[in-house]
Amino acid sequence: MSAEKELSQADYQALAECRYLLRRFLHFSEQQAREAGLEPQQHQMLLAIRALGTNKPASVGELAERMQLQHHSTVELINRMEERRLLERRRDTDDQRRVLIYLTPYGEELLKNLSIAHRTELRTTAPALLKALQALIENLDIDGEAEQ
Repeated sequence: MSAEKELSQADYQALAECRYLLRRFLHFSEQQAREAGLEPQQHQMLLAIRALGTNKPASVGELAERMQLQHHSTVELINRMEERRLLERRRDTDDQRRVLIYLTPYGEELLKNLSIAHRTELRTTAPALLKALQALIENLDIDGEAEQ
């Protein structure tokens, strides 16, 4: 492993700016979820299910990975969301051992409204975030040799 490149003031500024902009977006996202009557984790789960696609239902294992949760924690979250009629479980017709998770029309509608708000927010914040990420990329250590 090569010696680490000394960090410059610009490196610290780029890291701080990235973290600030990401945190600001996450704060916006959490606030929007709460205003819609959801826990932020519930919003994230709806998005994870929908992102897998309408033709590919999500398994509990896939969702645990996407959410970075333990299997049992994912099941608990799914239970709470199923009680609120945000999603539903169905047995996999090809493998009865597997349970697949689907959005309900209510969950789909909530997610659509939240996603529209997020897309609008990203139109504002994305340019600054891209600039901060570019500053980080320019200073990355590529192939063990510091970029000059």
